[in-house]
Amino acid sequence: MKMSALGFFSFFFFFLLFAPSLCRVPSETHLQTKKEHASTPPRGWNSYDSFCWTISEEEFLQNAEIVSNRLKPHGYEYVVVDYLWYRRKVPGAYVDSLGFDVIDEWGRPIPDPGRWPSSIGGKGFSEVANKVHSMGLKFGIHVMRGISLQAFSADTPILDAAKGSAYVESGRQWRAKDIGLKERACAWMSHGFMSVNTKLEAGRAFLRSLYLQYAEWGVDFVKNDCVFGDDLDINEITFVSEVLQKLDRPILYSLSPGTSVTPAMAKEISGLVNMYRITGDDWDTWRDVLSHFDVTRDFSNAKMIGANGLLGKSWPDLDMLPLGWLTDPGSNEGPHRTSNLNIDEQRSQMTLWSMAKRSRRKEKVLSQDFSEGRMLGKRALGLTTCKDPKANGWSTNALDQNLEQICWREKLEEPPCLYKRKPLLSSGVEMIYKQRYEGTLHLLASDGLELCLDASPRRRLTSKEFGGGSFTPCKRDANQMWELNANGSLVNSYSGLCATADLVKDDAGSSEVRSWIATGRRGEIYLAFFNLNPVMTVMSAKLADVAKVLPWKNMKGVSCKYHEIWSGKSGGTKQLISIAVAKHGCSLFVLTCA
Repeated sequence: MKMSALGFFSFFFFFLLFAPSLCRVPSETHLQTKKEHASTPPRGWNSYDSFCWTISEEEFLQNAEIVSNRLKPHGYEYVVVDYLWYRRKVPGAYVDSLGFDVIDEWGRPIPDPGRWPSSIGGKGFSEVANKVHSMGLKFGIHVMRGISLQAFSADTPILDAAKGSAYVESGRQWRAKDIGLKERACAWMSHGFMSVNTKLEAGRAFLRSLYLQYAEWGVDFVKNDCVFGDDLDINEITFVSEVLQKLDRPILYSLSPGTSVTPAMAKEISGLVNMYRITGDDWDTWRDVLSHFDVTRDFSNAKMIGANGLLGKSWPDLDMLPLGWLTDPGSNEGPHRTSNLNIDEQRSQMTLWSMAKRSRRKEKVLSQDFSEGRMLGKRALGLTTCKDPKANGWSTNALDQNLEQICWREKLEEPPCLYKRKPLLSSGVEMIYKQRYEGTLHLLASDGLELCLDASPRRRLTSKEFGGGSFTPCKRDANQMWELNANGSLVNSYSGLCATADLVKDDAGSSEVRSWIATGRRGEIYLAFFNLNPVMTVMSAKLADVAKVLPWKNMKGVSCKYHEIWSGKSGGTKQLISIAVAKHGCSLFVLTCA
């Protein structure tokens, strides 16, 4: 399938510095010089999640052109061909097949001419790189560890790059079988590649010839696979880093994958590279998104983000944002479907990546649950018959003389609460209507947020519209009228059903909320709420609690204006930020306080 639209909106390069407009950063922050590689997190598009390994030259350049036209103004500059660009696309060829690769006389992979016709005549990726550069972008490729089993089996000679001839030492011509370590084959591609013996000068000569060739092709970025995480090969990483340091042109160095990576392991290599994966492959499932929260927190707390790296900085990498048109893992074709993440889940992943950046500008990024989850990942609103004893669990909680809540009476550290307000009854409505709903309440998700609790509009407990706790814009509607009875039941005037707060559990085994805070270059505060629960949850944070995680900020007596990025809602507060957050969704506030 050929494609003229962007195959995969892939921010595979990890942390984004958040600015008031999401993913938009002034272009001068992306200037990269030879003196400092990756001064900010590299950004770009990678072919893997859309095309697997089968992408063609035409498809790649089409996508590169779209990146240049649409994303380059926002700081995206790399387009990367992922793995097996040297494998012939013929029957029998797949990820771990043997004997289908195109290699040169020195055992080095070269592009498959069937998919990359401009490579014919020994040009490699030179013409593709030139076209990418003419678009104002930088070109990258994925490479595997060491040497291929195909080259090992053919026992190809090793190139002495300095002399342009076979490598000879002590009167002996060295070959692939002299340097290959079959016992150190790539675990997930055992018929593909193995480590080379970097203790031998011949092994180092082979690796040197690889990366010098990439530089000759005009490659700007190398993603080195099967050398990190469970496949750690510190010797190859170290030597490749040394080779790249001596090049006349900059090549950013990235490691993949990141299964089982810890901050301690990363500290061994962070100074040698510019990026390193800290997760396995990220696909478009909520479980994969959920797994990013803890690992992101751990690397942020370990001060690994933007640490010293190869000729510049190094960045932890969460793999890719699987948005747009995708293929399936292991597929030999693509793209053929849209992302399985819904819009709320996509926003959560993008917001987490944006908030995770920490730099020398004293941006403070913390993952502390200083927010209050009004259903706190423990309880979610539901409906039941008012004869059910579980319905009798509500009581009034006075905050001050003008503000009251109705809270679940069960002894929880943070019980779910709703804000009381008289219903919207305009002066022009009939007297009989006013009398009918005298004493009823609107129940708001938060103080100042015009979202009111609905009951089931069809008078059924199973109504999909309710969805376990539905908040919609407040209106003069009997479906939003509630009455608190003396027995602690909260009954809806329309359906006659009662509200409960039921225990819930996430489909991924988690039931919780998260909050992150960061400060910007102009003194603004970014506050992100993440609802990891499988139901809508009302989340809030007191300004006094925000100050506790920003101890250098004196929030006493402060008034803050806020703008919520995803909804566009703006307002002001002196005490509390609160909002109803969708299942697996997020909210992102920009606070300006004075």
